[in-house]
Amino acid sequence: MRKNIVAGNWKMNTTLPEGLVLAKELNEALKNRTPNCDVIIGVPFTHLASIVAAVDTRKIGVAAENAADRSAGAFTGEVSAEMIASTGAAYVILGHSERRTYYHETPATLKTKTELALAHQLTPIFCIGEVLAEREAGNHFEVVDAQIEESLFDLSAADFRKLILAYEPVWAIGTGKTATAAQAQEMHAHIRRTVATKYGEEIAANTSILYGGSCNAGNAKELFSNPDVDGGLIGGASLSAEKFLPIIDAF
Repeated sequence: MRKNIVAGNWKMNTTLPEGLVLAKELNEALKNRTPNCDVIIGVPFTHLASIVAAVDTRKIGVAAENAADRSAGAFTGEVSAEMIASTGAAYVILGHSERRTYYHETPATLKTKTELALAHQLTPIFCIGEVLAEREAGNHFEVVDAQIEESLFDLSAADFRKLILAYEPVWAIGTGKTATAAQAQEMHAHIRRTVATKYGEEIAANTSILYGGSCNAGNAKELFSNPDVDGGLIGGASLSAEKFLPIIDAF
């Protein structure tokens, strides 16, 4: 069943004490509320176990921000899907544009990461999106289709059902620019059609697709009102309960 979701992505921000303060503040704010969406926070590896223990995970899902493309072994500094799952985290963000850009993650790498995450019962939040040059060249649909097809279309229908997709126009991340509500809806509807070509209308209709591009309290309601926009993957605004809660309330 398709869900509305507001997911935070803290990126490389907050020390563990700072992160715990933020998570507990959010947990306290949601204690006596029933949001009209699922709430997830993506936190640094160092924070995972502590934050899982500090929040009510029935109200706040906890996500890792990445996972290794290997199961185990001599890969110094890497963190496997199994390690993430052992902390009690239930989600993992994969394919974020920053990982693709700065760490040169390929579709093949992300295919492996997704399969490993699913094998350890983690729900991937799989990110896709185009850079400004691709949008201006009119290639944005083709770029996004390739990202989906090359990394995800070997999954069984049963496994694809477990995914959350997040469309992030890379040109609108941290730039202050935001895709218009119409642009967001156009791309989300296109992504849903692309999924339908492989897995059928029923699975496509039940896949949650989040918008991730400078979404904030001021534009969340308009973005989320689109029929194919099922929530947001929130960067900077998720680092403050005061800014994050109004986005949750946009539903």
